[in-house]
Amino acid sequence: MSEVYAVRRGLLRDRCAAVGSAAALVSRPANVRYLAGGAPPGAVLLLGPDEDVLLCPRPPTGDPADGRTDEQLRVDLLSVTGGDPVVAAADLATSCGAESLAVEEHDLTVARHRAMSAVAPKLRLADLGVTVEQLRIVKDEEEIGCLRIAAEITDQALGELLESILVGRTERHLALELERRLVDHGADGPAFATSVATGPNSGRGRHRPSDRRVEEGDFLSVCLGANYRGYRCEIGRTFVIGTAPADWQIELYDLVFAAQRAGREALVPGAAYRDVDRAARHLLDSAGHGEGLPPRTGHGVGLEIVEDPQLAPAAMGKLDACVPVTVEPGVHLPGRGGVRIDDTLVVRPEADGGPELLTITTKELLAL
Repeated sequence: MSEVYAVRRGLLRDRCAAVGSAAALVSRPANVRYLAGGAPPGAVLLLGPDEDVLLCPRPPTGDPADGRTDEQLRVDLLSVTGGDPVVAAADLATSCGAESLAVEEHDLTVARHRAMSAVAPKLRLADLGVTVEQLRIVKDEEEIGCLRIAAEITDQALGELLESILVGRTERHLALELERRLVDHGADGPAFATSVATGPNSGRGRHRPSDRRVEEGDFLSVCLGANYRGYRCEIGRTFVIGTAPADWQIELYDLVFAAQRAGREALVPGAAYRDVDRAARHLLDSAGHGEGLPPRTGHGVGLEIVEDPQLAPAAMGKLDACVPVTVEPGVHLPGRGGVRIDDTLVVRPEADGGPELLTITTKELLAL
């Protein structure tokens, strides 16, 4: 993998050179991990004119959840306890002869930015912007392999829960059990806070589990995902508890299912982000649910659970192959509940079979 990380750093160095910066400082943890293989807590990555250095405020613990740092990368520990690695990086860049340093202004606080200017007053600080985030959009096959395993773990955890007795258990208890099952099956942890929503809470995106107990006739919506080697996936499903679904539940479920299928089918290389959103949103809007819809139909996933691209009405850009995204339409009816269906897929050309579905738990409306 050392060669992979070196190539990634080389691409970033080329982009910095194109705008006149011989050095760059990467501080956003997911970006550090993408370029260095590992991101110990608080570490930053300096791409210098001659050498790349990972600056750590304390010795790395070796925790697998932090990743495995590229063995070819120089690692410096701060000599001052409590020192700020971004300040140390500015000082090091100056000593290496750099006249300018591109930084991730969207990640740095004003105080840290000022501290860098104070220690290296002659160093010109430029904005690196979201350059690394843009490099991360298209995944290589090893990254997709990690996402595929994360999805398999997630499907396993959800499948086991569906075989258990659910009536009478609280949303909070079910969410904790799902997260435990993720770890039991090999996840580093949950990709995000697991959401379990029942009855009138169902269908809400990112609902925070409460002490409400599952009752017969409820819609039960779950949204969860595994974190495997830093890569995160997402799945969302809705079921009916203990009895045959009511007519309104079947009607609402079929509508959301059709919208989700339309969004999935729109995932082709070259498709505009907004067109994927429109494919799903149009069906729900036409059925009278437009006003309460989420602001986006889906988003990219990877080292963070929400990455670019954003599949939203005003999003600019077009899909490339090998981009993993979610498609997650949902409708919530206040006081009654709702439906959310969410999959993680990888954009593939039609010649390769079209979108690759990573999360494969059934989307049939089951009565549990």
